[in-house]
Amino acid sequence: MHISTKCSIAIHCLICIHEFGDKKRVTSELLALSTGCNPVTVRNIISALKKDGILSVKSGTGGTSLNCPLEDITLYRVYMAVEPNALKKFIGIHGMPSPLCPVGKNIHAVLEMPYGKMRDSLKACLQSITMEEIVNEYHHTVEK
Repeated sequence: MHISTKCSIAIHCLICIHEFGDKKRVTSELLALSTGCNPVTVRNIISALKKDGILSVKSGTGGTSLNCPLEDITLYRVYMAVEPNALKKFIGIHGMPSPLCPVGKNIHAVLEMPYGKMRDSLKACLQSITMEEIVNEYHHTVEK
C-alpha cells in the first residue's frame, strides 16, 4: 500500500503556483527545480491538473495559474487527477488463488468488504483536507 510521489509533487507544484504565480511566470522548468523532478514528470502532472480544471496554462510563453480557490481543491481531487486509478490499486488482492481451495476460491469476496471500508475511509480523509489547509501549514512552517 502506498500513495505515489505524484501526489506530493502535485501538492508541491500547487503551493509554488499559489505562492509565486502573481510574482513570476511559474513554468514546468521552475517547478522541476523546486521539486527536484524531471521537467517531463512535472509537465505530466501539470497536464493532469489542467485536465481536471485545477490549473490554467498559458500557451507560448508558458506560466501556470490556479483556476479555483484553494478551499475548493481537496487532496482527493489532486490525487484522483494525477492517479485516476489509485484507489482501485491502493490495496491489491493476489490474482491467482487456487479455485480448488475453499479459502482460495472465496478470498476475493471475503476481502471485498474490509478493503472497501479502507478505501472509503481513505477517500473521506482525502476529501476532508483542502489545499487551503496545506498552504496554511506551509505558511506556519515558514514562519517558524
